Amino acid sequence: MVLITFTWEEGADRTLGLPAYASDGAAGADLRANFPAMQRDTGITLQPGARSLVPTGLRLAIPEWYEVQLRPRSGLALKHGLTLPNSPGTIDSDYRGPLGVIVMNAGDQPFHIDHGMRIAQMIVAPVIRATFDLVEGLDETARGGGGFGSTGHG
Repeated sequence: MVLITFTWEEGADRTLGLPAYASDGAAGADLRANFPAMQRDTGITLQPGARSLVPTGLRLAIPEWYEVQLRPRSGLALKHGLTLPNSPGTIDSDYRGPLGVIVMNAGDQPFHIDHGMRIAQMIVAPVIRATFDLVEGLDETARGGGGFGSTGHG
């Protein structure tokens, strides 16, 4: 188990609680839209093709060698075309700013985001750092330098 610690943004609606897993087997914890007080009654409406940074009201601290990935919620993506254009979005362990979610309406109808709505899910994942080395040549493989589709499988 990995501990992710949170603090509230000034003016955030604390009654919405922290991200939470919807079931025992859920890999992602749901994040909610947490609008400033003057926007809580209205939320936002995204026109088709529009995107917006939706606040969560949270800041977080992620342990070193971990990241948080932000991903779309599958039901919203299927039913309404709501997605995260940079999915998966990565939050690094040394970031301490506001946690916002870039949401895009890829559907064909306007989509309204209400205060408190579950808008995305966050996944906690380990990070493996690499060492990079420049060499004169690479080892040979059966695939070689073949490009997209070069494995011959549909």
